[in-house]
Parts: sequence; structure tokens; C-alpha cells
Amino acid sequence: MGSASPRDHLMKLLEPVVSAEGLDLEDVKVTQAGKRRLLRVIVDRDGGVSLDDVAEVSQAVSTLLDDTDAMGQSAYTLEVSSPGVDRPLTEPRHWRRAAKRLVKAELRDGTVVEGRVRSADESGVELDVDGTGRRLDYQDLTRGRVQVEFRRIDDADDADVDGDEG
Repeated sequence: MGSASPRDHLMKLLEPVVSAEGLDLEDVKVTQAGKRRLLRVIVDRDGGVSLDDVAEVSQAVSTLLDDTDAMGQSAYTLEVSSPGVDRPLTEPRHWRRAAKRLVKAELRDGTVVEGRVRSADESGVELDVDGTGRRLDYQDLTRGRVQVEFRRIDDADDADVDGDEG
């Protein structure tokens, strides 16, 4: 079979199907759940993923898996979802999709920077750190995480606009 892991095999098999639906395949995880296995397929795209997107990808992945022996003969449950807020930001597209979000970035030198993502490109990310722009190159980052905010700045602005209409 070669040195590819089962995860790598599934990633390679499913990526074209997910891509055909206009989404990025972020991860595939297979775990044992009692007598069954659980196959989690994590998808995303710029602008987010709707329930309709998840349903369409789920159908396409299910059809492909039914037509191949990738999951073997034993029963499994397929779960398709978007990444959670706790997903580490490791790829340029992750940082781009976190635009306007508050993030905590861990740097290779051991320091931590917290700021709001202004923009991201293929080589780095621009954060607003206490009102000052700070450019971080991906090569200097170990990882980033979106910080949970119960009331974002954008939400407060929207509430003011809604209140003025009433």
C-alpha cells in the first residue's frame, strides 16, 4: 500500500470531491465510536459554509465512499462540518478568513501578540495591536487562535444602527 497513512489516503481521495463543491478540505479524522467508526470531514471557504453547503458535500462524499472501499466493509458514520473557533490558524487562508477577528498569535521567539486581523496575504498577516499596525510573517509564527468575543466591535456598531431605525 505504501507509506501513506489512512488519513492521507482519505484526504487525497476526498479533496477533489470537496473542491468540486467550491470548498477547501481542511481535515479528515476517523475515530472509533463503539462498534462503528466516525468519519469527520472538516470543510471551509472564504465567506463561511452554509448548511446547504454541508448537505451537498455530505452527499457527494457519501456517494464517493459508497463507490470505493476507502472505509472498508464495517459500518461508519459520516459527519461533515466547518472548523470550530478553536481551530489553529496555520495556513494563509485561515488568517484571511479571520479578518476583523481578535486573534492571539504565538511567535517562534516565545512571545505572544494579541490583535485584530486587518489583512492577510501569502507571506504574512497584518494585525491591529492597540491601534497600531503590526506585520507578522508566517515564518515567524508558530500558530494563532481566534479569541472568543461575546460582543465584537462590529456587533456593537450594528446594534447602534438597529437602535436608530426603531
